[in-house]
Amino acid sequence: MSLYRSCSFCVLLLIHVHSLVFGDTLNLTAAEPADRPALHSSPVFKPAAPDSLGLLASFPEDLEISFYCRDLLLIFGQRYDTYVNCLVPAARPVRVCQKCFSSYGSLMEIYNNISSDQMGPGNVSCGDSLLRSDRLMLVYRLYSNLKNLWGQSSCEKCITAGFQSLTNDTLYFMATLNQTITCFEKYQQGNHTELCANCKSTYADLNELYSGMEKNLTLCIDIEDAMNGTRKLWSKNFNCSLPREETVPVIAVSCFMLFLPIIFYLSSFLHSEQKKRKLIHPKRAKSYTSLMNIQDKRS
Repeated sequence: MSLYRSCSFCVLLLIHVHSLVFGDTLNLTAAEPADRPALHSSPVFKPAAPDSLGLLASFPEDLEISFYCRDLLLIFGQRYDTYVNCLVPAARPVRVCQKCFSSYGSLMEIYNNISSDQMGPGNVSCGDSLLRSDRLMLVYRLYSNLKNLWGQSSCEKCITAGFQSLTNDTLYFMATLNQTITCFEKYQQGNHTELCANCKSTYADLNELYSGMEKNLTLCIDIEDAMNGTRKLWSKNFNCSLPREETVPVIAVSCFMLFLPIIFYLSSFLHSEQKKRKLIHPKRAKSYTSLMNIQDKRS
């Protein structure tokens, strides 16, 4: 009986020790996340509040532009966008002068208002605040790029003063061009020989008109591109040719230049022969007189 009690006591003692050891371990592992952060946890980025970013954009009243200048800047942006949206579709074929001269005139007008020294409401001038207040000078650079594009296109030669309309020469050229293209479209499905014969006079008139405008310096990029395309159709696509009236003078001048060296050498030869004859005659005369003197002395 005592042996049984001893065994029971040993078993209870082992159970008690086991509960103490493993119970503390479980408690420690359970309490670990609450006591300290995990070793592999990454910090979470929290964006700044909108109000804190807004503070960076606020300046004292004396550094901000006036409402009048801000309105001019808004109008400039709208007209700039209108002009650029007009240029892109007019890139090919080139029609930037015909289609976009009105929007460019509006853009130039608002820029002149910004850059002028005239005072607006409240004696405010927007030239310094909008054009020269920073190193980038964005408004000035944007306008300068479009102004250079307008100058390189020579659009002012095809547009009337004040950006009212196309010039009369430009309108007449476009009408003649439309007649030529209409003739091409009429006969292009058939024999190109028929096209060359029936459209020759209209195409010749267009060429003559273009040459006159080129001499008068009234060509813009629209007319140049249209004429280049028409000439490509006539010569390359339809394989037509247009006889030129200046062919005969060119041939005559070329023949004259070709025979000019021959004429030069022939005239030089004849001139030298004439000099030889003049030089021989005095020698003969001198020898004759000397012979007469000798005969006199002997006699």
